[in-house]
Amino acid sequence: MRLAILGAGAIALGSAALAASRGHAVTVWSPSGRGTEALRAAGGRLAAAGEVRGEFPVGLAAHAAEAVAGAEAVLVAVPANGHRAVMEAAAPHLASDQTVLVSAAASLSPLHLHRLLGRRGVAATIAGFGTTALTGRRGADGASVAVATLRGACDVAAVRHAETEAALATATALWGERFVPADSLLAVALANVNPIAHLAMALCNLSRIEHREVWPQYHCTTPAVARLILALDGERQALAAACGVRIPTAEAFFRRSYALDAADLAGMMAELHARRGGPPGPTTIETRYVLEDVPFGLVFYLALAGEVGLAMPVTEGAVRLASAAWGRELAAMNDLLPVLAAEGGLRAAATA
Repeated sequence: MRLAILGAGAIALGSAALAASRGHAVTVWSPSGRGTEALRAAGGRLAAAGEVRGEFPVGLAAHAAEAVAGAEAVLVAVPANGHRAVMEAAAPHLASDQTVLVSAAASLSPLHLHRLLGRRGVAATIAGFGTTALTGRRGADGASVAVATLRGACDVAAVRHAETEAALATATALWGERFVPADSLLAVALANVNPIAHLAMALCNLSRIEHREVWPQYHCTTPAVARLILALDGERQALAAACGVRIPTAEAFFRRSYALDAADLAGMMAELHARRGGPPGPTTIETRYVLEDVPFGLVFYLALAGEVGLAMPVTEGAVRLASAAWGRELAAMNDLLPVLAAEGGLRAAATA
């Protein structure tokens, strides 16, 4: 299969390596224009280590139109704060016979692409992942990636729900048997545990981050931090129920992603640390754990909660605390909510 990957960070390169290792032809486009310079200098050879090993050829596109031309599948693999710009760059060049997969479907971002294509009369299959299919880190040389984990399960749902099975089949062909169908795109958008886990880790270890300490994030997710995650998760579960969708609990998410045995979340964090010893937590306040996961995760939850009349006091308090500590109005950083809310509301759009 011909796969275009829009993005050149760790998830993009890890996904490229895994797909290439399974015999697919991969082309990568860097929205910044800088992300593929090292790969170009390496002759278009991507080195992978960890759960995916080898050196793989990848095509390098100069712009979005070149990347998606002739591709059967397209993966959007940039941070959530880049989804809107990347989708708007790619939308004029996508066709109805393509499948577009969004990793992950933060703030219902696949809906924005669906609407952009609808204005052109293009009926591509568009689906979102509940999380990334893998985890990893891009090498300092820019032409390598270390794949730390291949997730045991990743939720998938298409914008048009009847197309979910087809999207799942495409994802499985590209990256293996790790995808499961979700009830709806809204369920997928709520399923990712990163916003609640990452904010709790960052808030409770903020002085470590500012001092640039090397701190193992699972070891530092102590029972007290785990309780905060579970409190946030309780409100997330209530939101899902109010919207009529089912999502895994935080404990179920970690258990199935990493095949853990511990009975509770604190025990799972200890088990992960004993097994992996890492990864290290953020060492700069400019971390995606807050600047991406709060605006496009928790702020999205609060917007949806406002539509269904649900109070989320812990979530709201956490967003206010993080905004105060980071010295930024994090709610204002979500550039998807205004365009989605303007067309009939979030819940109605995601379940239409």
